[in-house]
Amino acid sequence: QVQLVESGGGLVQPGGSLRLSCAASGRMGTINPMGWYRQAPGKQRELVATITSAGSTNYADSVNGRFTISRDNAKNTVYLQMNNLKPEDTAVYYCYAKAAPFGRDYWGQGTQVTVSS
Repeated sequence: QVQLVESGGGLVQPGGSLRLSCAASGRMGTINPMGWYRQAPGKQRELVATITSAGSTNYADSVNGRFTISRDNAKNTVYLQMNNLKPEDTAVYYCYAKAAPFGRDYWGQGTQVTVSS
């Protein structure tokens, strides 16, 4: 079983920055990929960004150039640096990981990000 614990959400003004962190723990093999999804009220959960253990990244068009995903493989931790935040970035952000040996998907509990003046 893998546990994902997120931190770093909060309230920020438009144009501001936040950094999310997610640490994976438990009995697991290689985690590949790790990433972030988000869900705004009344909308479906959507991909924000993912990163492989080799460092290959994938971003949603809406965040490309503003958000940066990174990971520390030794710590099984993934980060999301969010800059130039916009009100439409307001959502619950969920950490995601696919872990060996069975390739099962795991989700964090979610952390609220609110962008408002």
